[in-house]
Amino acid sequence: MSVSLKQIRYFIAAAESGQISQAAVELNVSQSAVTAAVQQLEATLGVRLFDRNPGGVSLTREGNRFLLHGRNVMAAVAEAVREPWAASTSLTGTVRVGITYTVAGYFLPRHHARFASNFPNVRIDLYEASRDVIERALLDGALDIAVILVSNLAARKSLQSETLIRSRRRLWLPAEHPLMKQDKVHLSDVARQPYVMLTVDEAGHTASRYWSLTPFRPNVIFRTSSVEAVRSMVAAGMGITVLSDMVYRPWSLEGQRLETRVLEDEIPTMDVGLAWRPDADQSQATKAFHEFLSLACAGGAQG
Repeated sequence: MSVSLKQIRYFIAAAESGQISQAAVELNVSQSAVTAAVQQLEATLGVRLFDRNPGGVSLTREGNRFLLHGRNVMAAVAEAVREPWAASTSLTGTVRVGITYTVAGYFLPRHHARFASNFPNVRIDLYEASRDVIERALLDGALDIAVILVSNLAARKSLQSETLIRSRRRLWLPAEHPLMKQDKVHLSDVARQPYVMLTVDEAGHTASRYWSLTPFRPNVIFRTSSVEAVRSMVAAGMGITVLSDMVYRPWSLEGQRLETRVLEDEIPTMDVGLAWRPDADQSQATKAFHEFLSLACAGGAQG
């Protein structure tokens, strides 16, 4: 039995949403269709891709690995079916791209490598900075385009943006945590636990916004700009946190397991996308970079 693109697409949707039912809604298919596709995929691969729990599904170690491969497959398909880049090898120029920390570490590298392969004569100059600095640089013309968390974009009236992926935020907690056994988990449950707060890329401000819509507040025991520090602390049982699937990995650097749970509250997604000044005269190289990322991400689940 071979693996089909439909199976991969359904698997990615289930992985991104954390719930078979939600994946079915997003795909506009029946829940049984998603379940069957995932089960067929698991049978073909000979591994369990998901752990089933009362709150939905979470990726196993093998599932997390296959998710990366699946995204790469769908992105490659999107590249293959788009209009061929007849002039890609002859296109030249430099694109000045602003990126934030999270984008640099967890999103851009694989896309950058593919773009470089398709457009060998286009130079991509990357500049890492905070979101507000990048927005000013776009408005001043110091940057041609940016790949940032567009869900945090402030200059929406002056800058145009396009969402590439929406990464769901879920509760991270250590293996065997009591909240893993509850049928449903709310922010009120989280508030009673020690909490590790990530601060990089305005994560703390984002968390404050959705917590402020409730009468509860997180019991923050530590604040850090390091995703790996959060991962290690949660896995070691120091506290729990709410972060996006894009930065989730099921194992800490010390080899300890992390689990995730879907929260019943309305938690905004972390949206990665492109931002640019709409009245800027974009070069052909910049347009190629923009279109390349749009097409590459169109092949994966948007979550």
